[in-house]
Amino acid sequence: MSNPLQDFDKQQAIRLESNFIIGIDEAGRGPLAGPVVACACFIPPALVSYFADVNDSKKLSEKKRETIYQRLVTSGTAYGIGFASAAEIDRLNILQATFLAMRRAAYKFLNLPHAVALIDGPHPAAGLNMRQEPVIDGDAKSLAIAAASIIAKVTRDRYLNLLDKLYPGYGFAGHKGYGTAKHLQALRELGPCREHRRTFAPVRKLLNPSILP
Repeated sequence: MSNPLQDFDKQQAIRLESNFIIGIDEAGRGPLAGPVVACACFIPPALVSYFADVNDSKKLSEKKRETIYQRLVTSGTAYGIGFASAAEIDRLNILQATFLAMRRAAYKFLNLPHAVALIDGPHPAAGLNMRQEPVIDGDAKSLAIAAASIIAKVTRDRYLNLLDKLYPGYGFAGHKGYGTAKHLQALRELGPCREHRRTFAPVRKLLNPSILP
C-alpha cells in the first residue's frame, strides 16, 4: 500500500532522473537550548512499501514516532545524522547552523552517483556539494523527508533527555528546550547553562555572565 508521500518521491525520481532520492530535514530550530539536529535519509525502493504509515513527525504522537524510528533505523534504510551545537548556532546564526548540520548529516551520500537531496524548506543547504531540490512543507509531501524528520526529531528528543540529567532543574526532558513558561522560569532562577543559545532573545535578555551554572 502506498501513500501520497511515496507517490511524491516517485514523481521526483522520474522528474529528476534519479534512483537515489535523499530526504533531508532538521529538528530544533526554534528552541532556546540544545543543538539543531539534521537527518539525511534514503529508503531503498524495495523497502518503500514498509513505510506506508510514515508522515511528518509533527503529525505523529511520540509513541508513533518512536515505533517508526525503530523500523527506520533497523530495516536497511541508509541515513546520516548531523548536529550543530548551541555554541555553533550562536556563532553562525540558526539558519547557517542548520545548513551545517545538514552537511554533516549528508556526508555519507556525497559520492553517491546521481543522488538528489530533497531539502525541507524554501532554501537549498548552503555548502552541500550535491544536487538539491528545496521542497516547501517537504515533511508533509515527501516520504524521504518525512522519514528524515522522524529520525531527527527522535534523535534530538533523546539528546535533550540526556541533557535533563546533566543540567537538572531546567526541565529539558519535558519541553525539549522550547520556550515554555516552566523553562523561562527556570532560566530566571538558574540562569543559562552551557546548552542555552545565548543569541536567542529570551536567553539574551536574562543572561548574566556572573551566574553561570
